[in-house]
Amino acid sequence: MNSMKWVLGLLTHNFWWKLLAVASAFTIWVLVANEPELSTFTTVHVAYRNIPDDLEISSAPTEAVTLELRGPSGELRGVGESRSPGVVLDLSGVQPGQRTFVIGDGNVSLARGVRLVRSIPYAVRFEFERRAERTVPVHARFSGEGADGYVVSSYTVSPDQIQIVGPASHVARVTSAITDPVDVSSAVGTYQSRVNAFVADSYVRFQSPQQVVVAVVMKKK
Repeated sequence: MNSMKWVLGLLTHNFWWKLLAVASAFTIWVLVANEPELSTFTTVHVAYRNIPDDLEISSAPTEAVTLELRGPSGELRGVGESRSPGVVLDLSGVQPGQRTFVIGDGNVSLARGVRLVRSIPYAVRFEFERRAERTVPVHARFSGEGADGYVVSSYTVSPDQIQIVGPASHVARVTSAITDPVDVSSAVGTYQSRVNAFVADSYVRFQSPQQVVVAVVMKKK
């Protein structure tokens, strides 16, 4: 008897709120069920997570893929706006070498009721390498001609070496960093300029700030 009263109490407690919730759920189900099903294409950015700390992507990264989606018109209407789908690739456990990731339900987040038909491309492939660090010299470049017969007699760069980091094969190919051109067209005597350094390989970056000071000694010919 007590158990029956307990069950009855559960059913009757906040009865009208529970009835309203059931009615709302039923109404939403009816609306969704009666919505026409449509298909659409949308382009989304590819995100990554859990890449090992000692690895670098050494191939051109895939920034976006096109998804063909199918679902209720009401849900698809918001695709690309507030309810944009997303692709997130889990890179945990990858090793140096090539690795292919198939774009599917396991790494695509979609609104309820929307299905993934296919991805274009259907898979993406990356090349992974060990991260390497190296110190390379910094070489200065100059632009303009000195005024009144002055020319560059000597120069120093501070710091004269800079640390680079990136995929091992790319780091190994970099022999030096170069500065932005230092304009000496109006320089006489001793002249200093703070400029940025640069390496030509886009996969290689500086470990520390890339600005250097170039001190130039100008003398007449």
